[in-house]
Parts: sequence; C-alpha cells; structure tokens
Amino acid sequence: MTSPGILQQASRKVRRRLLPFLIVCYFISYLDRVNIGFAALTMNADLGIGPEAFGFVAGIFFLGYCLFEVPSNIALARFGARLWIARIMITWGLVSMAMAFVTGPVSLAVTRFLLGAAEAGFFPGIIYYLTRWVPAGERAATVSAFMAAVPVSALIGAQVSGFILDAFADVGGLKGWQWLFILEAAPAVLLGLAALVVLKDEPKDAPWLTREEANALTSTIAAEDSARKNAGDITLRQALTEPRVLALSLVYFGIVAGLYSLTFWTPQIVKAFGLSNTATGLIAALPFLAGALVMYPWGRSSDRRAERIWHVALPSFVGAAGLIAGTFATQPAWAMAALTVAALGIFAALPTFWTLPTALLSGTAAAAGIALINSIGNIGGFAGPYAVGWLKGAGLDTASAVAAISALMVLSGVVVLGAGRAQARRAASASQLP
Repeated sequence: MTSPGILQQASRKVRRRLLPFLIVCYFISYLDRVNIGFAALTMNADLGIGPEAFGFVAGIFFLGYCLFEVPSNIALARFGARLWIARIMITWGLVSMAMAFVTGPVSLAVTRFLLGAAEAGFFPGIIYYLTRWVPAGERAATVSAFMAAVPVSALIGAQVSGFILDAFADVGGLKGWQWLFILEAAPAVLLGLAALVVLKDEPKDAPWLTREEANALTSTIAAEDSARKNAGDITLRQALTEPRVLALSLVYFGIVAGLYSLTFWTPQIVKAFGLSNTATGLIAALPFLAGALVMYPWGRSSDRRAERIWHVALPSFVGAAGLIAGTFATQPAWAMAALTVAALGIFAALPTFWTLPTALLSGTAAAAGIALINSIGNIGGFAGPYAVGWLKGAGLDTASAVAAISALMVLSGVVVLGAGRAQARRAASASQLP
C-alpha cells in the first residue's frame, strides 16, 4: 500500500524539478507564437504587407497547428515525451528563426504554417506528460502553475519585444524585426536540447526520486488509469468521435475565444480612452497580472474540494460578464475593473478545464483526445478575434463585437454544467446495478 507521506514527498519533488523548466518552455512557446504582432510594427512596411495579408499570415499558424496536433500527440505517446518534446522545441525554434529571412507575404505565410506544424503537440503533449507524473487529485493546481506562463508572457513579452525592435535595429545589417525572431527563437532550440537531459519519460527513470517515491507515483497513477478503464475507458478511435470529447472541445473553444479576444482587443479598448501608447501598454497589462495571480489558488481550491464542474463553469460565466461590462464601460476605471474581472474568470477556467479530459481518458486515447480538444480550442483562438474584426467591419463598434464573442464563454459554462449532470446520472445508474 502506498504511503500518503511518500506520495506527497514524491509529488513535491516533481513540482520542484519539472514545473519550473516546463513553465519556461511554455513561456517561450507562447512568445514565439504571438511575437509576429510586435514584428509587424516595422516588418509590414519593410516587406510591403497590407492589413489583409497580415491577417492571413498571422492566422495560418493555427491551420498548421490544428492539422498536426493529433498526429503529434500520438507520436509522443509512441516515442516518449522526452524525445518528442525536445523534437518539437528544436524544430519550432529553427522555423521561427527562419522567419527572420522571409522576403514577402508568401514566404512569411509558408513559415508561419510550418511554425504551427512544428509547434503542434507541445501544449497537449505537456498536459499528457503531466498525467504520467501527477496524481489526479493534484492536477488542477499543477496545470494552473504551468499555464501561468500565458499571462506572464503577455506581461513580459511586450516589453522584451519592444526593446529588441528598438535596440537591435540595423545591428549587423539586420532589421529590428529580424533580430526579434532570431533572439526570441534561440531559447526554444536551447531548451529543446536541455529537455533531453531534464525530462524523463517515467518516474522510475528520475534519479532525483527514491525507489519508494517512484513506486508510489507509478502505482497511484496506474490505479487511477485502471479505475478509468473499469468505468468505461475508451479507445483511440472512440476518443476522436466520443461525444464527451467533442463537448469538451466546444467548452475549450469558448474559453480560448474569450482569452484571445481579451488579449487582442484590450489594448484598443484602453487606447480609446485617449492614453498614450506607453500608458496603454502598462494599463492593458493589469488584467493579465490579476489573471496570473488567481490561477494557482483556484486550481488548489478545485483539488482541495475534489470538484471540477463548477470550478470551470463559474469562472466561464464570470469571464463572459467581465468582457461584456468592460467593453461597454464609459469610464476608464470601470472598464479596467471589468476587464480585470474578465481576466480573473478566463484564467481561472483555463487550467482547471484540463482536469476534465484527463479524468476521462488514459493511454494513447488520452494523448489523441487531449490533442483534439486543444486543436479545436485553438480554432477559437483564431475565430474569436477574427469574428470581432468581422463584426466591426459589419458596422458594430469594438465593445459590441467583443460582447458578442462573450456568448461563447457562456455556452462553455452551460455545456460544462450539462456534462456534469450527465456524468452524475451515469454514476447513479451504475451504483444501482446489481
């Protein structure tokens, strides 16, 4: 029988040894994904890229990302997380560096597509990897700490990118935006090489765990996998068509659409109050700071109460309400307060959501199902902001357009509650069987 003390000691070591490295990797991943927005400040004029062409090349990343997401995670389950995550990071770093040498919209679009294909599988691969190291009762807090890299990246990335654009302009005959791609991609290659040393595929391979600690983790996670199988685990083929997986994909779609709408449009909402660019950047970062601070405590709350449904649904509703209130507020203070509430809801829901698919799936089905959910969710990352732009083009102002997108987050909360009731009915029926 596994000693609770040994298990807790092993879990603490896992968080201390693996989480800091994974958080830094995810920080660089998110930065390399969105830094084209900063590069565009000078790159578009240099390459003759208009707004419509830029929108296409920025969005085509998600096409490559979504097409290769599921195959990449299946490969991870087959070849091992250590090797495959290192491969992902090295290839995306090299492709991102190559963006420094594009000559126009076509070559930029090709490299953006390849960047999405190269990065595909990284985030869901990490989520799957954590299911091999972290018991189910601790996953919400662990994933929350990992995903705090997103708001932190939004806080720091803008300052770093702006500095590179100005400080490295025309250094060595290269433009500032070229140095931006090179310098921000280099860490991905170095971290990929480091992953071969830092990451281990299974607890038994970790030299920093005692044999008792490794056995405690392995036996606990194996027992959880066995319980899922006894409760009706699903196959790889079923995972890609299972209604519950598709429902969770819809939930994540709404949350991510809210996230990217907040990310892309908050600066414009703040700028509309007549602030300078510098002041706009500083103030627009405040909601993300609040979001970073709430993620871990909310995840801990979910783990402590062993409750997932309301810990996803409630912040989804709060995030939607904050977006609506923030975009319609007429006073800067009220607008920022509401957008901060929106960030609190979005960033609380985001990591806690991932406890749902990891509780449903195991094995290769988990790798594929998690990748499918993340793939569909990231379509929301493209569709949400694009829909805001389309609605603005149709005559709505920014506030009305962003508020319309918030309906997707309301839908996420409703679907989660519906799924929770359905799960409760299945459990009640099972308990009544002879």
